[in-house]
Amino acid sequence: MTESEAPPAKAPEGVSGAPALPQPVLEIASGYAFTGPALDLGALLWDGRCLPDVQIRIPLPMLNRHGLVAGATGTGKTKTLQLIAEQLSAQGVPVFLADVKGDVSGISAPGQENKKVRTRAGEVRQEWTPAGFPCEFYALGGMGHGIPVRATITSFGPVLLSKVLQLNQTQEQSLGLIFHYADQKGLELVDLKDLRAVVTFLTSDEGKSELKGIGGLSTATAGVILRSLTAFEAQGMSPFFGEPEFDTSELSRVARDGRGTVSVLELPAVQDKPQLFSTFLMWLLADLFHDLPEVGDVDRPKLVFFFDEAHLLFNDASKAFLDAITQTVRLIRSKGVGVFFVTQTPKDVPGDVLAQLGNRVQHALRAFTPDDQKALKSTVKTFPNSPYDLEEVLTALGTGEAVVTVLSEKGAPTPVAATRLRAPESLMGPVDPAALDRAVQASPLYGRYAEAVDRESAYEKLTAREAEAASSPAPSAPAESASSRGRGRKGDDQDSSVVEQVVGSGVFKSLARSLGTQIGREITRSIFGTARRRR
Repeated sequence: MTESEAPPAKAPEGVSGAPALPQPVLEIASGYAFTGPALDLGALLWDGRCLPDVQIRIPLPMLNRHGLVAGATGTGKTKTLQLIAEQLSAQGVPVFLADVKGDVSGISAPGQENKKVRTRAGEVRQEWTPAGFPCEFYALGGMGHGIPVRATITSFGPVLLSKVLQLNQTQEQSLGLIFHYADQKGLELVDLKDLRAVVTFLTSDEGKSELKGIGGLSTATAGVILRSLTAFEAQGMSPFFGEPEFDTSELSRVARDGRGTVSVLELPAVQDKPQLFSTFLMWLLADLFHDLPEVGDVDRPKLVFFFDEAHLLFNDASKAFLDAITQTVRLIRSKGVGVFFVTQTPKDVPGDVLAQLGNRVQHALRAFTPDDQKALKSTVKTFPNSPYDLEEVLTALGTGEAVVTVLSEKGAPTPVAATRLRAPESLMGPVDPAALDRAVQASPLYGRYAEAVDRESAYEKLTAREAEAASSPAPSAPAESASSRGRGRKGDDQDSSVVEQVVGSGVFKSLARSLGTQIGREITRSIFGTARRRR
C-alpha cells in the first residue's frame, strides 16, 4: 500500500508513513503520541531498523511517578541519566545526580560534536545543539571537588546510622534507645564524637544505672556500638557528620534563566565507602520528604532525584530500613518529587519498591553465566506483554539503546519499545578538575557550607562534667546518684548542670513499659527516625 492510498485515520499523530509500518509498530507509535510536554528519549527499534518517525517519549507530569534505569556495566546508563537530566533542566525542573565515577560533571559544559554524535543524531532525527546546563557541585564532607555536604548525627537518625555502621537488628534497636535517651536529656548529637561520648557515658560506672532505665539496653550491646563507632572514625568518616548541616531545599533551586539547577554530588573520592554514600543519598531523600509540602499531582515535578548504585542501598538492609524506603518512595510522589533508581537489574530492587516505579529504561543485559540467565528471565517478567522477544532483544541491544515503557498521560503503561536513545547535548565526560574547583568556589553556597563549625554539644558537655567531677572531692558519687533522686525532685535541679540532669533517670520510670512502641511511632512518624530540621 502506498502512502497516498492509506486511510489517514489510521496514522498516529506525528508519524509520517505510518500506514506502511507493521501493526505492532503502529500500536507502539500511538502509545507514545502524547499531546502535552514530554521528554524525548529516542526513536523506535524494530526488526533491526531504527524508525525515526516513531519517537519514544516520557510525559513530563509522569516523572514524579518514579522510575528505574537499569543495565549492565558499559551499556550507557550514565548517558541516559544525562539525557533525561538535560531535558528536565531545560523545562525548569531541578535535578539531583550522584556522580559515582566522576563522569557526570560534563553536564555543565557544552558537548563536542563528532562523527558518533552526528551519526546518532541523524539516526533518531535529533536536532543536536551543544549546550551546558546550570550546575551545583557537592562533595560528602568536602572530600573531593564540591561544596561540603554534612549531616548532624541527630538529623541522620538511628536507622540510617545503623546501616552505615552495619549493625544487626538488635543493635539497631539499641542505637534507637540511645538516640531517644540523648533527645530526652537534651544532649545534642552533632558529630561522631558526641554519640561516642554518650555511649561511653552509658557504659561507664557512673552511667551503667541509666542502661536499666531505657528499656533494658545491655552493656555488651552498647560496647559493640561503641567499637563500631571507633572503627568508623578510624576509617576517616568523621568529616561527613557535623555542622553546618546541608539544607536539602538547595536541591530544588531554579537558575535565573528559568532552567532547573542540576545538583551533582561528586563521589569519586568516596567510591570505597559505598555503604556511606548510598545511605547519605537516602538521608537527603528522607530530609526532602520531611520538609516539602504536599502538592498532589502537578504539571511538572518539583525535583527529580536519581539514586545511582541503588543496589548498595538494599544490600544487607534491615526490615525497618526496607520498610522505610518503601514508605518514602510511596509517599514522596505527593510532594512533587520523582525518584529514579539506577542499578544493573530490576532484581536489585525489592519488589515493594519496584512496584512503585512506573517508568522503565532497561539497557542491555549479559547472559554469560547461569546467574546472568536467571536475572535476564526475571527482568523480562517485570515488563508488560510485548510483541518483542525480550530475552533476545535485551541481550542484543547496543550501547545507547534500551527497552522502554513509561506511564502515559492517563497513568497507564505504554507499550514496550526498544529504543535507540538520543545523544546528550552536554559534554559526555568530566570537566577539568581546575574548572570544577573554580565553579565550586564561585557558587554563592560555598561560603555557607565550606567551613565546618564545632559548637558545644554532647561531647563538650560530658567532657566538662567529667573535668568538674575530677577537680572536686566527691567521695561517694555512685551512692549519691542512687540515693539523691528523690531530693532532685525538690528543686535542686535548678542548680544542676546539664550532665547532672542526664544522670537523674526519673523521667524514665514509665519509659521501660512504653519505649518499644514509642520508638516504633517515632520511626513511622519520621520514616527513618531522622529529626525534623529546625529552621
